[in-house]
This record gives sequence, structure tokens and C-alpha cells, in this order.
Amino acid sequence: MKFNQLAVVFVTLLAVILTLPALTLILGAAMLLGAVRPDLSPMRAAYRLLGPSLGLNPEVVDEDPRAHHFAQGVGGTFLLASAAFTLAGLPVVGALLGVVVIALAILNLTEKICVGCIMYFQYRRLRYQLLKR
Repeated sequence: MKFNQLAVVFVTLLAVILTLPALTLILGAAMLLGAVRPDLSPMRAAYRLLGPSLGLNPEVVDEDPRAHHFAQGVGGTFLLASAAFTLAGLPVVGALLGVVVIALAILNLTEKICVGCIMYFQYRRLRYQLLKR
């Protein structure tokens, strides 16, 4: 998780500062692929390649990964939207979306608060309430 969050923060920050929508496009697509097909996740492959040389050890947590996959999909969608707005000539909107992703990744990294996970559980709760009727 930390590797992913750090990668998201640094790559997105670089993309926003240098106005490089290709970076947010690639990162967003990688995150969406990892959300939909975790076994094909480019982020997971990068961690397996770089993690040991960086001295990182996995922090194994026994929990349902669906909330984290949902959160990763939301982040990937925001990054794709950031790239699209920037390419459409609206770099301020693209930068704002990138900054939102950076802020939420830092929040997750420092405080272990996953806003995308909260969204997932709220959606499930709402769905349950609606289906219960």
C-alpha cells in the first residue's frame, strides 16, 4: 500500500507540476487495470520489481480487498479525467483533479484513512438499505 501511495503522490505531483497529462493517463490506466484485474496490476508488478531493492516488506492485512480495489479505481478515474481535461485545454481543472488524488493518497499514507474505501462501504450500506425495502 505504501509503495502504491508514494508512487501515486510522486508521479501525479510530477505530472501536475510539469503539465504532463501522459503521466496521469498512464498512471490512471495502470490503477484502473489493477482495480479490475488485480492479478495484472502494473503497480503490483512494479512493487515486486522495486520493493525488495528499496528495502520494502509487504504489510499483510487480512481483510476484504474489494474496498481498496474500488478506491484504486476511483483514483484511476480521477487521474484519467485529469489527463482528459488537461488535453482538452483545461489544465487548471486537470491540475485540481490531480491535487485531489495527491491529497487523498497522502491522507491514506499518513493517517491510514482511505476515502475511497469509505465511499465503497457507504455505497454498500446504501445499496443494502435500498434493497431491503
